[in-house]
Amino acid sequence: MTDFRIDVQIFDEFANVVAEPSVLEVVAAALESESCAPDTHVSVVIADDEVVRELNLQHRGLDENTDVLSFSFTHEGEYYGEEERNKSETDIDFVLPPTENEDVSLGEIIISYPQTCRQAEQAGHPVGQELTVLLVHGVLHLLGYDHEEPDDEAMMKAATSRTMGQMSPRHN
Repeated sequence: MTDFRIDVQIFDEFANVVAEPSVLEVVAAALESESCAPDTHVSVVIADDEVVRELNLQHRGLDENTDVLSFSFTHEGEYYGEEERNKSETDIDFVLPPTENEDVSLGEIIISYPQTCRQAEQAGHPVGQELTVLLVHGVLHLLGYDHEEPDDEAMMKAATSRTMGQMSPRHN
């Protein structure tokens, strides 16, 4: 497997139930399936509902729980809020030093672990399987896939199936 640079942060409350090596393996498999450059960088955060809901409100204008958010450094996301989004001081664009630009940084995936558990229970499959699907989904969003239009959704489903098909059985 290619040596991608994948940073994982798991909130302390989930450290005993989310295995970092599994997260690394799934993200790497998704990047490899999409033929990403070996120096591709992705950050993953396994968080709680509160953090993900706040980010969903701040960056998408939606005051609701969600399962996964992807913050791409190269693809704009949709803002669904009723009011026009005001850029805050924390939204200021900046340029990384030249040594940092050597990596192809796609962005950050943030997953609500409690929402992952609820969805797994509703679907009747293991939490690990749901987490795998959400990680793949997040990576695909970082790569520009979307599911707002039927054609886009079909392409994203095909990419998800292709990626899941290339993973070891313990992740499916």
